[in-house]
Amino acid sequence: MLTTLVVLVVVAAVFAAGYGFVAWRDRARNTSGEESAAARDARARQQRYEAERHGTQGDVRQRDQFGQS
Repeated sequence: MLTTLVVLVVVAAVFAAGYGFVAWRDRARNTSGEESAAARDARARQQRYEAERHGTQGDVRQRDQFGQS
């Protein structure tokens, strides 16, 4: 009984170590140049959208101020 439990614990430890190693290796592999370029592109697109939105909100406020005079 004790031998079976020890074997199961060892198998579980080996499985967990293998899973951890593969996850670590894949995480390192996923950081490619294409992904960083895509992340930069996404940030630039988001900043452009925010700038356009901010500019549009400024135009609306100016129209409201001039319209009330």
